[in-house]
Amino acid sequence: MKAATCGRIVFGASAVLFGVIALMWHDAATWQNVAHLWSLPLGIVIGGCLMAAQIAGGIGIWHGRTARLAAVVLCIVYLCFSLACVPDIIAAANIYEKYGGSFFLFLSLVWGATAVYAATEASAARAVVLGRVVRLGFGVCAISFTLGQALLLRETAQGVPSWIPLSHMFWAILTTIAFALAALAILFNRRARLAMRMMALMVGLFGALAWIPRIIALPRNHFMWSECAETLLVAGAAWVVAESGGTSLRPDHRTAASR
Repeated sequence: MKAATCGRIVFGASAVLFGVIALMWHDAATWQNVAHLWSLPLGIVIGGCLMAAQIAGGIGIWHGRTARLAAVVLCIVYLCFSLACVPDIIAAANIYEKYGGSFFLFLSLVWGATAVYAATEASAARAVVLGRVVRLGFGVCAISFTLGQALLLRETAQGVPSWIPLSHMFWAILTTIAFALAALAILFNRRARLAMRMMALMVGLFGALAWIPRIIALPRNHFMWSECAETLLVAGAAWVVAESGGTSLRPDHRTAASR
C-alpha cells in the first residue's frame, strides 16, 4: 500500500471519528470552538449537517471514484469550522486563540482535503501548482502550531504522559523546536516532504501516547475524544499534504532515471 493511500485512510478515518462523536455527544466539550455554529439561525441543524458531511467525506476519500467530490466536501466543512473559530480570535479568550490557534488547526485540515483533491487532478501541471499552494498554506499552519506550543509551553509539558522518560518540559521544548524546523522546511521547500512526514509521525504519536491512554482511563470524557480526533486529523492532513505535487524535487536534484 502506498504512503499516500495510508495517509488518506488515516485522514478519512479521523474525519469519521470526529463526526461520529460530535453527533453522539452534542456538547461543547466535544464540539469546542465549532460550537459557535449553534449560535447561527438553525445552527444546530447546520452543525449536524456539517458533521454528517464530514463523515461522508471521510469515507469518500478512501475510494478513487468519489475522492475528488469527497475532498471538496471536506474542504467546505473544514473551512466552515475555521470560520467558526473567528469569534474566539476577536474576543481573545486566551493567548492561544488570540493568535488563531484553533483557526489554523482547522485550516490545516482544509489544506489536507485540498491535497486529496490535487491528487485527483488530471492535469499534472495544475496538480503541481495546487500542491505548492497547499504546501505553503500548511507551512503557515505549522508556524501557528509552533506559536501555540511556545505560548503555552507549561500546558504542553503537562500533556506529556508521566511514564515517558526525561522531563515533560524537555519534550515540550523539543517538539516546539521540531514544529519550527518543520515550518521552515515546508515554507522554503527544503526536505519539505520529509518534514511533513516527520510532523505527521510526531503528531500521530502524541495522539496515540497521550490521548488514547486517557480515553481508555476516562472513556466518558468527551473533551479527550475530541482532542484525540483532532490530533489524528492533523497527522492525517500532514501525511496527505506530503504526497502532494508541491514538494517535488527541483530539476537539478532529479535522478537520471526520472529525466
